[in-house]
Formats: sequence, C-alpha cells, structure tokens
Amino acid sequence: MDIAIKFCGLTRPQDIDAAIAADARYVGFVFFPKSPRHVTLDQARALALSVPPGVAKVALTVDADDAALRALLAEVPVDILQLHGHESPARVAEVRARFGLPVMKALGIADADDLAQIDAYQGVADQLLIDAKPPKGADLPGGNGLSFDWRLLAGRKYWTRPWMLAGGLTPDNVAEAVRLTGARQVDVSSGVEGAPGVKDARRMVDFAAALNPA
Repeated sequence: MDIAIKFCGLTRPQDIDAAIAADARYVGFVFFPKSPRHVTLDQARALALSVPPGVAKVALTVDADDAALRALLAEVPVDILQLHGHESPARVAEVRARFGLPVMKALGIADADDLAQIDAYQGVADQLLIDAKPPKGADLPGGNGLSFDWRLLAGRKYWTRPWMLAGGLTPDNVAEAVRLTGARQVDVSSGVEGAPGVKDARRMVDFAAALNPA
C-alpha cells in the first residue's frame, strides 16, 4: 500500500535503528516535559544526527513561544515543526514564516463537529495530523493511546494539504484504520511501546508489516 509511517516519541539510539529498520519516512522527537517521551535538546541533537538522509526529522512542540523554538532549532537539526497545542491558524502561519520550516499542525477529533477546524488550518499548515482529541483534563495533547471513529474521515478527498492519521494506532488495527479513512500517512507512538516512552522494536516492525506486508 506504500503508506508512509511516522514513529513519534523516540528517545533512544536503538529507537532510531528500529524506526529505520521498519522503513520509517518520519521520526518524531517530543519537546514537552509532561510527556514520558520528552527529550532534552542535547538528547534530541544526538538522535537527530544519527538519522539517515531521506527520513524527515520532526520536532513536536506544544504552544511553544518563539524563544523556545529558536533555542530548539539552534541545537537540533530538524526538518518539520509539529505544533501539537492550541496554536491558532494565525500562529501556525507566523511560525511557518518566521522559522522557514514546514509546519505540521495536529488537530484533535472526537466527533463530526471537530472536522470544521480542518478548513481553517489547511490554508496555513504544510501538513495536518488528524489525532484523537484528548480527554478533558488530560496532561498530554497526544500519545494517550486513544482513537476516534475513523469513519468520520471516510471520503474526505477534498483536503488540500497532505494529512496523517494518528491516535490509538497499533499493529493490530492500523490496516483497518487505513482502509476506513484512506490515509496515506500514519503516526504511531504509544501503540509500539512496551512501556510509556519505551519503544519496542518488534512492535515497530510488526506495525510496518501490517501496512506493507511482504
């Protein structure tokens, strides 16, 4: 099916190796202290420098201000900024213009009403990440292992930006999620972990195999 995979929340050198072995098209690093996948700038720099050419390095931030983004980009060589907070369309456009990198905006979906926000963001973001909306009061904006009704995305062919499906994906359900949504790109974090923040290399390979069986 040639579905592009983003493995997010990588924290260790062996995670990079496992992602590459599973034919990752993107790898993601989380810069959010509340997350069990949070990495420091020094850790992220070492990881990013080990990523081979052709694999996009994504920095996940949550409502980061310009100073934080500037500090991150001064230390860590990344290719895409993923905005996973409450950033407005104006803020997305501002970040994209100010820092000169493609921007991926994460949008939380729980029901059909949440789809309306996509129109507001697809004019300013380079890519959209369609994720499950976190439960009320949750500490994390993503990586909660929750999914949403994938049928909400069926037939959504009119979006003008590339988009990526996230939220509760695992080796066991990702093929069905792609079948129902028509997604050509998928993002996984907790679904390939043995413990919070600890990736499981076998599950990463199984995730890829479920999408692109031999």
